[in-house]
Amino acid sequence: MKSFTDSLLITLLILMFSCTQKETIRPNVLFLFADDQRADALGISGNKHIQTPHIDQLAKEGSYFTNAYVMGGHHGAICAPSRAMLLSGKSLFNVYDRLKGVETMPMRFGNHGYVTFGTGKWHNEKEAFEASFQKGSRVYLGGMADHFNVAVRELSEDGILSEPIKRGFSTDLFADAAIGFIDEYSSSGEEKPFFCYVSFTVPHDPYSPKPEYIGKYREGSLPLPENYMPYHPFIFDHMTVRDENLTSWPRKPEVIQSILSDYYALIHHLDDRVGDIVEVLKKNGLYDNTIIVYAADNGLAIGSHGLLGKQNLYEHSTKVPVILKGPGIPENAQFDAFVYLYDLYPTLAELAGVPFPEGIDGFSLVDVLNGTINEVRSSIFTAYRHTVRAVRDKEWKLIRYPERDYSQLFNLSDDPHEMKNLAEDIQYEKKKEELMGLLEEWQRESGDTAKLKASQILPLGYDPDTLKRKPDQRQPSYTLEKYFNVKE
Repeated sequence: MKSFTDSLLITLLILMFSCTQKETIRPNVLFLFADDQRADALGISGNKHIQTPHIDQLAKEGSYFTNAYVMGGHHGAICAPSRAMLLSGKSLFNVYDRLKGVETMPMRFGNHGYVTFGTGKWHNEKEAFEASFQKGSRVYLGGMADHFNVAVRELSEDGILSEPIKRGFSTDLFADAAIGFIDEYSSSGEEKPFFCYVSFTVPHDPYSPKPEYIGKYREGSLPLPENYMPYHPFIFDHMTVRDENLTSWPRKPEVIQSILSDYYALIHHLDDRVGDIVEVLKKNGLYDNTIIVYAADNGLAIGSHGLLGKQNLYEHSTKVPVILKGPGIPENAQFDAFVYLYDLYPTLAELAGVPFPEGIDGFSLVDVLNGTINEVRSSIFTAYRHTVRAVRDKEWKLIRYPERDYSQLFNLSDDPHEMKNLAEDIQYEKKKEELMGLLEEWQRESGDTAKLKASQILPLGYDPDTLKRKPDQRQPSYTLEKYFNVKE
């Protein structure tokens, strides 16, 4: 009888231990990162013209942040500091675009029991990728690329990236690499959870969709942005910084519409491949226990305010999509809390049971997700080079141009597209002073030493007819012929 009782007790203990183990299984993490995607270039944002059903479905099954931002950048390639902030959890003035020697998000997950894999664009140091990931395939070191001929590398077993080899279309290369990793992970019987980082190079220019996606959005069928302008009304930096060269001045409506057709086609293709990655998670029984993040590194103008790029501090260029779906994340929820991309590192760490990283600037959003608090900050500060600074709260936004001694003040509640500058209106002088004080407070807290009024003031006026443009070496024939009238 004693033997039977002992056996029964042992069996019960084993069952209890097994249940405890199942309850503490940590979630996988799949991070999907787009390049140059405006926050409003998703169906879930209310855009009725673009088709993104798979990304929209993630938002419906998870949580969607409507006020997510990149903090800015110290040079024209905003994606490099953006990625450094995301991966380090640090603000712009504490990381810039340098990750070498920094404990990155994938590195921390790897150091705390995760299998880490990376593919796609890595716009920071090669050594930082090698230190961050245990596995990697089809890794692109650089900024923009010809989507049809991406020079990608493989991460060897000893953690060294190979020499680059030019392969096929970027979106397919990176999606297939992620799918290959997930299939291999599932079949291997690996017991550790995974952290999979998939960094796409679309919809960044060149605006050259894969042939089967050309025409998905008929030329001339898409409306212009509500804040479309043929010219930016004043000069504030280099008006020919690379993105701005992609079409001439004035910004012709038909050309902007054509760019939008190609831009949406690139996103449409991306959405299809996101659907394929999700499907492989479901096929392998991993979907329910995987936190999926969808985000982008920065926004883009594409005709808004007479601009094309992201080298400015208007909402269209600093606001980004952020979606989280998975264990511990409420379904079909929207949050208007102010979020930086670098908040995602501590958020994912808390959701995954990874010890909270030290020395970072980001805030975990878990308490926002579970409804304990409504916000982690009451305002947002953004910066571009030494030439522009901005701050906004729930209703108001101030943009300051130190070299021009010029300010813009917008009531975003009434004017979400930033079209009516109230800075010179005497009745808003107190509000302007209040936001200038908030801007100075953000500078002190962030370690930003830029002056808000330069010692030498430059003129606001400029002659667009003197602006010259030329294509860079990465533009494929489709783009050269369509946007530069160059036939190879």
